[in-house]
Amino acid sequence: MRALRGYNRTVSTQETPAVSGFALSHARDAQWDEGLRDFFAYRDLGVAAATQGRVGAHVIRARGASDAPGERHRHTLDFQLVYVLRGWVEFEYEGVGRVRLEPGSSVVQPPGIRHAELGHSDDVEMLEITLPAQFATEPSGKPLA
Repeated sequence: MRALRGYNRTVSTQETPAVSGFALSHARDAQWDEGLRDFFAYRDLGVAAATQGRVGAHVIRARGASDAPGERHRHTLDFQLVYVLRGWVEFEYEGVGRVRLEPGSSVVQPPGIRHAELGHSDDVEMLEITLPAQFATEPSGKPLA
């Protein structure tokens, strides 16, 4: 048991406090769900619920290796950060070109930038943070420049 600073409540590390805006997510309790891309599994970190949808955060991992390019697309959002935890992933960004991300690499994808996932290792795992949590994704089949 430990006291949470600023709150008149003691909680065990096994219990999630009922404090508005608080989110706790343990890897041992991870639930991996379907998401935007079939070749990835997604773990919601509870940030969207804690921020009333203002911020989204999830871990994305591969459902096996792939060297087949994903569909070119763009997202309607205010902010998107991808941080690679393990493995590697390659993207192509409009106006930038091909980018390979490895453990410790991060990229901020500007709002609306056209991009495609080109391939990834079978063990890739990434943290993605978005503003807002829910956003539209539009296919953009035009070739990237």
